[in-house]
Amino acid sequence: MNWNRIRGRWKQLRGAVKERWGRLSHNDLTVIRGRREQLIGRLQELYGIMRDEAAREVAGFVLQVADAVKEERSLPAGRRRVHARIVVRRRRTAPARRRARA
Repeated sequence: MNWNRIRGRWKQLRGAVKERWGRLSHNDLTVIRGRREQLIGRLQELYGIMRDEAAREVAGFVLQVADAVKEERSLPAGRRRVHARIVVRRRRTAPARRRARA
């Protein structure tokens, strides 16, 4: 998947980006607007890593997104949900408890 496609799907991918790099704020994601160099630079600032390492992390994220899109395309047309299928590995948490109604 090339970066132009990621830029085009930026609004859908913002959640996955936020999950992967939790220190990015909503404002950061708005300013980045799918621009690769902006994302790399912001990761470098927030995480205190070298530019090469930030670029490798972004490249790994692109590969992960590409795999999720391939997997989504293999589904029948009625079951396709791109924005829901692009998920960064997240921890499974216990379901939220519901309040008892009085």
